[in-house]
Amino acid sequence: MRNFTEATLTAEVLRRIEATPNPRLKQVMTSMVKHLHAFVREVRPTQDEWFEGIKFLTETGHWCDDKRQEFILMSDTLGVSMLVDFINYGKEGQETESTVLGPFFVEGAPELPMGASIVKPGTVGEPCVASGCVKGADGKPIAGAVIDVWQAAGDGFYDVQTPDGPNLRARFRTGADGKYHFKCVRPASYPVPHDGPVGRMLVATGRHPMRPGHLHFMIEAPGHEKLVTHLFVRGDEYLDSDAVFGVKDSLIVDFEKTADGAYATRYDFVLKPARQSARAA
Repeated sequence: MRNFTEATLTAEVLRRIEATPNPRLKQVMTSMVKHLHAFVREVRPTQDEWFEGIKFLTETGHWCDDKRQEFILMSDTLGVSMLVDFINYGKEGQETESTVLGPFFVEGAPELPMGASIVKPGTVGEPCVASGCVKGADGKPIAGAVIDVWQAAGDGFYDVQTPDGPNLRARFRTGADGKYHFKCVRPASYPVPHDGPVGRMLVATGRHPMRPGHLHFMIEAPGHEKLVTHLFVRGDEYLDSDAVFGVKDSLIVDFEKTADGAYATRYDFVLKPARQSARAA
């Protein structure tokens, strides 16, 4: 078939992917083509606008490396990451709610003994201790849960944004009592990286780049679903306008000043039992 028109082109593209052997890939590609073509018909971009879009995506890829994921940042700031989170994790019973991974998770953080500090000397920020317990849906503590934690310093920068090497990230493993505690800094609000294409997108659409202060957690344990979540600082001015739409009321906690001048927060995480995916990979 040739001599396509605006009215016939989409159907032909779909016909050419009908033989896709993987059913899930076929479903995804079919839907993507339909929605992408519908978007183009609705917006009716000029050739120059189409090429600006291509350049934006190309530049977004060029900003990605082992320390920064600009595509995740774009997904976060467009609400796509949270939509995927809602679909895949959702809210069930008393289990802890999830939120976005963010662009600054790094594999292979050092495993430290329980109670250790994740803070290098000289790090900007007010001293803080985070503690609590990791439990199952039955309320019993989970032994051997692996807890990845990471955060920005008090000046709003993650370690991967500075030349000073790993800092403010670590991995802990719970004992038989399921408890955790570690030293960190009190989270402060900060801007997502806005010196690249995603930052220009935010400016162009009249949005700020700020996130409320938070600690990142990723918790894994045999027989349970992986939990990716944050703990947000109660009272932060950006809780209602988080640039990545990640705030949930159940994840907002108090960071209270203690007698020794440090801050402290406590939170018990409840993991969901593992489930079999109904969809083939």
